[in-house]
Amino acid sequence: MRVVAGLLLLLLGLCGSGAQGEAGGLGEVAEINQNPDPKHPAEESTQQSTKQITCDVWTELRALRDMVVEQKVHMELLQRENSVQATELVSLESRLTSSESKTRDLEKENADLQTRLSSSESRIDQLETENAVQATELTSLGSRLTATESKTSDLEKENADLQTRLSSSESELLISKSRIDQLERENAEKPKVAFYTALTDAGNLGPYNTAITLKYSKVFTNIGKAYNPSTGFFTAPVKGVYNLQFTVFGYHVGYTGVQVYKNNQRIMYNSEKSSENYVPEYFTKSLVLELTAGDEIHLVLPSGDSIYDDRDNFSTFSGSLLFTL
Repeated sequence: MRVVAGLLLLLLGLCGSGAQGEAGGLGEVAEINQNPDPKHPAEESTQQSTKQITCDVWTELRALRDMVVEQKVHMELLQRENSVQATELVSLESRLTSSESKTRDLEKENADLQTRLSSSESRIDQLETENAVQATELTSLGSRLTATESKTSDLEKENADLQTRLSSSESELLISKSRIDQLERENAEKPKVAFYTALTDAGNLGPYNTAITLKYSKVFTNIGKAYNPSTGFFTAPVKGVYNLQFTVFGYHVGYTGVQVYKNNQRIMYNSEKSSENYVPEYFTKSLVLELTAGDEIHLVLPSGDSIYDDRDNFSTFSGSLLFTL
């Protein structure tokens, strides 16, 4: 811009000088024309030379003017381009600022993504390890499942067999239940006979000069009322097979014995001998007898023998009906 301004000032100065020169030259020409006096040839040559120079100067000035105009036009074009470029530069700076900001955001986001990626990769490694463990467990479970399925199949077969056997057993059970019900009905119709007694709380009985009937006065069980504690007799209520049992206890010197009578006929005699006082001697006997309704059984203490009993119930007499005939 400074160069262009200098050129313009130079042109203006030259234009002013040229105008003055031209005006001066014209005045001189007029004076020469008015001056009828002839000039010296050297003078005329100088004048012609001056005119020629003046024409050349004007030509150069016009060329310089055209150049200045052209430079001015070019400068205006450059100013317009500079303005456009300045606008574009502002736009580019704005875009650059936006891009840099976006780049920073992207870098931050990238860092976050990198962190998440690292975490994801770590999680993936962990999941792969867990997956390997689970695969091993799955294989083990598969083997166990196969074994279980095989065992289940065997159990199903066994269950089917058991179901068949159960059905058969249920049928047999129904038959057995029917038979039991029948037996229970038959048994309910049959008499029930059972008794259990002890002799006395008095201690020692005997020896006596004569035999006596033993009356077992302590009655604990007497189903069917077949035993009479007042007489000491057991009377069979029905024909059947009976089980009878007695225990004899001795506590003094001498013989301890009992005789068994059926309908006043002796069918058994048992005794033990003790050589010292307060030395226990005892025995137990059982009988299985076929009795007719009304048959009587009782126990007798022979003469010269003794028997002992107290609250501990050492000497007992019992019996029951096994079955009827």
